[in-house]
Order: sequence, then structure tokens, then C-alpha cells
Amino acid sequence: MVSSPSHYQSHGCLDKKHWWLTNKKIVDMYVKDARSLIASQEQNNIATAISLLDAALALSPRYELAMELKATSLLSLKRYKEVANMLQDYIPSHKMSSCDDTSSSSSSSSSSDNNMQPLARERVKLLSSGANSPSRFEQPFKCFSVSDLKKKVMAGLAKNRNKEGQWRYMILGQACCHLGLMEDAMALLQTGKRLASAAFRRESVCWSDDSFTSSSETFALNCQTQPPPNADSESIGHLLSHIKLLLRRKTAAIAAAEAGLYNESIRHFSKILDGRRGSPQGFLAECYMHRASAYRSCNRIAEAIADCNRTLALDPSCIEALATRASLFETIHCLPDSLHDLEHLKLLYNCILRDRKLPGPAWKRQNVGYNEIPGKLCLLTNKIQELKQRVASGEIGNVDHYALMGLRRGCSRSELERSHLLLVLRHKPDKATSFIDRCEFTEDHDIDSIKDRAKMSGLLLYRLIQRAYTNLMKTILDEEANEKQRKKASAALQHAMQLNEHHQQQQSSKPVTRTTTISTRTNKSRNQVENTNAFQGVFCRDLAIVGNLLSQAGYNRPIPVKYEGLSC
Repeated sequence: MVSSPSHYQSHGCLDKKHWWLTNKKIVDMYVKDARSLIASQEQNNIATAISLLDAALALSPRYELAMELKATSLLSLKRYKEVANMLQDYIPSHKMSSCDDTSSSSSSSSSSDNNMQPLARERVKLLSSGANSPSRFEQPFKCFSVSDLKKKVMAGLAKNRNKEGQWRYMILGQACCHLGLMEDAMALLQTGKRLASAAFRRESVCWSDDSFTSSSETFALNCQTQPPPNADSESIGHLLSHIKLLLRRKTAAIAAAEAGLYNESIRHFSKILDGRRGSPQGFLAECYMHRASAYRSCNRIAEAIADCNRTLALDPSCIEALATRASLFETIHCLPDSLHDLEHLKLLYNCILRDRKLPGPAWKRQNVGYNEIPGKLCLLTNKIQELKQRVASGEIGNVDHYALMGLRRGCSRSELERSHLLLVLRHKPDKATSFIDRCEFTEDHDIDSIKDRAKMSGLLLYRLIQRAYTNLMKTILDEEANEKQRKKASAALQHAMQLNEHHQQQQSSKPVTRTTTISTRTNKSRNQVENTNAFQGVFCRDLAIVGNLLSQAGYNRPIPVKYEGLSC
């Protein structure tokens, strides 16, 4: 049966004479009982073990074994934020940011530190407690070098430094991976693997053949009593390879965006966000924010707003997402929604100045510095006043639906229907929470609030798309009706003009035809009369000649062959 911490405290503090030994025994008992509870692999027992280890660390804050067991227990319970808070001084990005913050303050005290460094290298004279007696001054002084003592102490500590610090890199690396700090996780896991292999090489150099067998048996016993933080090096290898894959794709996507290849950047980010294997919550929020910026550069406003909605559902205090979505709403002249986001951002800035720290834990990466908040707040206040004046002047219903749908002005009905179909399939309310299935959450109690935020923002975007489609379809139908009326009017006018021209042609062609027909008829009659007169004249002349000949010769006289005036 495991005793409670209060039981140890009541029995351990009875003897005030040996308080240091008593506390050491209590801490050892805490650690022993916690180790037995952790070996059971039950969550309730592990939670009890964490309380025992907290009591042990309250008595001995720097006890290495208790810290290691506590970090291992928190990692097994998926309490990654507590692991990061416990070991935040070992996170590389946090150490870099803290160094940057303290660089200005340390510059003022650097001169005094430089003056103190020569004193540390000098010989120090140690005097006994009876130094005031004159007989003590007759003895020679005992001197030693502080730098030599430091070297000896550090040489003794260096033997166990790598072995003691190895668990920090492995446990903290896994916690950072689940928290979305992929760069830190990769650095920590690689360092932990390198330290583990180096420690194994150093220990194996002085081993004999028999010691390998004994060490393996000892390792097996230790694994039974105390499971290691990384249960298998193969799982750590798989985790590290997955982290490297995600970081390669993210780096390629950011590089494409910086080169102006926004469609290529969107493709790389979509591989991360739509992958089969889930990704941590913080990393997904960051990728959604980057893809929203790429969509905005491609003038795909609806997709950019949707990614901002997902980012704010995963991280409600994301300053960049609020500012980007407000700018997108202002781009399409949706001023009330833009004003709402700017008001939310102003409240967030005021909270930061009130608390004198950025939102979230200290190890969380931020896109804005604390010193930049006052200037940004002044600009934000002026922007809010400007938008309020525009809203008061009546600029509410002038929403640019073409920009929201991603269409050009004067588009056809088929283009509008195609764009509306694609947007509805992507952003309908049923799919507003589908991205949550591919997300690994740090705390399970946040899932319901994330779903509610995603549903609300997705529904507002869907209604905005439907309203834009309705207005644009009405505009296109009115234009088509007006076009039909214009075509009918132009056709009727053209037909009337053709009839008028034909009528005028008929009227102008009728007298000309009558005169021509009369003239042709008179000419024909004249020709006929002339022809008949000519024939009649020739026939009468011939008859006169024949009669003359008959009267001269008589009936029995032959007719000569040739006559004057006639030819055969």
C-alpha cells in the first residue's frame, strides 16, 4: 500500500535534529512509491504518482530522478503543455527569444561583469574563524586557484551530464512535436539520439564480453520497473522522419510563396493539411494561416476567409488571422464584419498591455513582439474610426460579390453556376468541421469549443456566398432579359427598315417599267409595220414585172433567162 505525502510529512518531521536526512528519506520514499505506481501503467495510479513527485520536488527541487519520473508521467498522460512548462528553458526557440529580450538589459551590466572577471581568476586567501587572534597571522596562508577548482568540479559533473540530460531531450522533443513546435522537436530529438549513442559508445569501450550480458539483463530489469520515456527507438525514428517530411513540405510551400508561385504554395500546404496522418493543432493552425495568405495573393477571397476561420477556431488569439480576415472583409466591402474583427483585435491588444505579456504560454511562438503592440493599437484605433465613418455614411450594401465569388464583372451564367457549385461543395456547413478529424489536440476538452467556433464561422461564410450568388444571378438574369428585349427591339426595327426600303424600291421602280414596256411595244409595232410594208412593196414590184413580160411576149413565147432587174 502506498502512503500519502501527508503521512510521510507527519512522521518525517518529528525529529528536528536530523532534518536534512529526514527530508532525503522522505524524498526517496516518494520516488520509490511513484516508480511502483508508474509501472502499473494505469492513469489513476500515474496521476497519484505525479502528486507524490510534486511533494518530493517541493522538498528537493533539483532532484533529477524525480523530475525525470514526473516528465515521463506527464507525457504518458498526454499533458504536453505541462511538460513544456516544466522544461521550457530547454526549448531552443524559447531560449533564443529570451536571449533576444535580455540582450538590451544585459548590455548595461556587461561593463561591471567584465570588471569582476579578473577577480575570479586571482588567488583567494582562506582565513579560519579565529583569524582575529595574533597567533593565527603567524601561520602561512593557504591559497588555491578558483579556476582550477571549477575545472575539477566540472570534470566530475561532466561524467553524468549527458546521461542526466538525455531524458530531457527525448521527452521534451515528443512534447514539442505534439504541441506543434516542429523545428524545436526535430532539434531536441536529434540531440537526444546523438547523446544516447555517444553515451553508449563511452560505456561500451570499457566493457568486457561478460559485461554486455549483465548490462542487457540490468536494462531489462529497469524496463520492467521503469519504462523509458521513448518506449522504442524505432518509434522515435518514425516520429522524427514524419517531422522532417512536414518541415520539408512547409519549407517548400513558403519558398514558393516568396517566389510568387502562389498556386504551388497552395498545393504544398494542401498536402500537409489534407494528409491522411494527423498533425498537431498548433502546426495545422500555422499552415492554415500561411495558405490563407497564398489564397489572398491569388484573389481567392472565399478560400482565404475559410482558412482564417479554421485558424481562429484552432487558435482564437491568433493576431495575424484576425488582421488578415478583417482586411479580406474590407477588400470585398463587407464593412460590418471587418469592423467586428478589428474590435476583437483591439480587445486582444488591450489584454496584452494589461497582462504585460503575449497571449498563450511563454514558449509559444508569436508573429508579433510585445514592443510592437502600442504602435499597432494606435493604428488600429484610427482604422476603426475610419470604418465607423464609412458605415455611418451608408457603405453597407456595396459588397463586391464578384470578388467574393472569384469572378470577373460581366461573367456569364454558366461561369457563375460553376463557381457557386465549387464554393458550396467546399464550404457548406456540413464540411466546416471536417478538418478537426485530421487534427491532434493537446487537450481533449477544447474539441467542443473548436467545433462550435468552426460551425459558426463556416455558417456565416456559407450565407455570404449564397447571398452573393443570389444577387449575381439576379443581376445576370436582368441583364439577359434586357439583352433579349434589346435584341427583339433591334430585330423589329431592322425588319421595319427592310420593309420600308422594299416599299420604297417598289414605288420607285413602277413608272420606269411602264415607260419601258410602252416604248418596247411601239418599237415592235413599228418594226412589224416596216417589215410588212417592205414585203408588200417587193411583192407588188415582182407582180408588175411578171405582168409586163406576159403582155409583151404573149402566152406561147418563152421567157428569157436573164432580165433587167431580175436575177436567178
